[in-house]
Amino acid sequence: MSGLRPARPVIAIVGPTAVGKTEVSLRLAERFAGEIVSVDSRLVYKGLDIGTAKPTPEERARVPHHLIDITTPDRPLSLAEFKRLASQAIEAILARGRVPFLVGGTGQYVWAILEGWQVPEVPPDNVLRARLEAIARSEGAAALYRRLQALDPTAAAHIDPRNVRRVIRALEVIARTGRPFSAQRRKVPPPYDVLIIGLTRPRPELYARIDQRIEKMLAAGLVDEVRALLAAGYDERLPALTGIGYRQIIGYLRGDYSLEEALRRLRRDTRRYARQQYAWFRQDDPRIRWVDLSRPDALSTLETMVAQFLRGEIAPVDLTSSPEERPDS
Repeated sequence: MSGLRPARPVIAIVGPTAVGKTEVSLRLAERFAGEIVSVDSRLVYKGLDIGTAKPTPEERARVPHHLIDITTPDRPLSLAEFKRLASQAIEAILARGRVPFLVGGTGQYVWAILEGWQVPEVPPDNVLRARLEAIARSEGAAALYRRLQALDPTAAAHIDPRNVRRVIRALEVIARTGRPFSAQRRKVPPPYDVLIIGLTRPRPELYARIDQRIEKMLAAGLVDEVRALLAAGYDERLPALTGIGYRQIIGYLRGDYSLEEALRRLRRDTRRYARQQYAWFRQDDPRIRWVDLSRPDALSTLETMVAQFLRGEIAPVDLTSSPEERPDS
């Protein structure tokens, strides 16, 4: 049954790495007068092109892209900053009468935007961070995590104990504000009419695509890209360079292991990351309409789905109710 056309349509395309989000989003944005808002925590960095599988200049020329190459590796964006910039991009696209396509696999960023997380805008405290990082190095990540558990057990329950950067950020916000980190993460869904499309493939096929992508990255000059970043003076401990595709090659360049071993680790860690992404974008989440890209009719199914949504034949998702909290990444 036909309903009202969405007044402020936003279409999110989510899914694991290497599933095919770039190709699908380009095709859909071209057909439906869209612009792409990248929701990827690593595409924001200038100079990180090959290892992040950043859309090529030719692809970016086909459809306007936003939130790519907006900072340098030594100037990480906080979640609050990213959310603010994404909201500005979405509003500008809507004001032009076009359709924003949110595309990416960084679950924390996607849900922060769509669910309207009220993220505390607390500036980094480099002195405190250095002290906490020293504790992590000397006593282990578990020591920091125990401190967070004592101060804010609710926040600790939803942060991976191995994710030292996220644990430190939570402790930093608590120290700067005097309030629990979890108490500052309310949700106020924004005034968008949202369709969420999840892209998937059978695991063997997805893993094969991951392996093929890594081979292409190597052939395109991944090692030289990492070498150039280090030569430019960027610290290998920066969040931008500890991500998948960079830390493995840095280990090789340091002489810790062979290039073959670096690629083995890269394949392993990328597959693990894909599994983590499925924890953020759960296939039992009723808000996500999943499409298996291995099906021969996948693209036509996607085009029909978007057309029906824009005509008002598919209702926007209810973002005021969400499934159980997802694990932090």
